[in-house]
Amino acid sequence: MNRKEFFQKSFQSGLGCCALLALDQAGTSASASPAPTDDLAKVQFEKEFVQNWLADLLDAMDAELDEKTRVKLMEGCGRGCFRRFQFKQDIAYQGKGNLEKLIQAYKKNFEIWQEGDQVHIRYGAVSSGCYCPAAKYRPAKAHDLHCECTRTTHQTIFETALGRPFKVEVVESLRRGGKTCHFVVHLS
Repeated sequence: MNRKEFFQKSFQSGLGCCALLALDQAGTSASASPAPTDDLAKVQFEKEFVQNWLADLLDAMDAELDEKTRVKLMEGCGRGCFRRFQFKQDIAYQGKGNLEKLIQAYKKNFEIWQEGDQVHIRYGAVSSGCYCPAAKYRPAKAHDLHCECTRTTHQTIFETALGRPFKVEVVESLRRGGKTCHFVVHLS
C-alpha cells in the first residue's frame, strides 16, 4: 500500500492522527509531506481532515458534556470570532457608547432594527446558507450549537460597544430549521 492509500484508508477508518503517529514511529520522517502532492489535493486533504476532526469534537461534546457546558464552549468560540475578525471589532468601535451609532455600524453588514427595548439582527429575510465556515459542512440539527457561537459574537459586539452585559437570543437560524438567522438583543 502506498503512502496516499495509507492516509486515505486511515482517515476513512477513523484512525486519523493515529496513522500519522504510526508512520512516524515506523521511521518515516515527521517532516515528510502529506500524501497529496499537488497544492489543491493537499488543501482538500487538510480541509477534510479538519472537517472530520471538528465533527469528532462536536460529537464527543454532545455525548460527554451537559448542554450548559457545551454552550459555554461555543460562547468562547463566539468571543474568539469577534477578536479574529476586524469588521466585527469595527462595528463595536464605530458604535462605541451610542446605540444609534452601533445600529448604523451594523447596517453595513446586517439587517438590523430596534423595536422598543429589543434590537433585531437578521441575515436578510431569507438566507441561502450558513455563513460560518466551521458549520457549513456539517449537517444541521434542531438545536444546533453553532448558533450559540454566532449569538455570542453579537453579544460581544454589543457589550464591547456599550460597556455592559446584554442578553441575546436566537430567534431563528438556518441550522435550526429556519429560513434565515435572526437574533434579538434585549436592551433592558
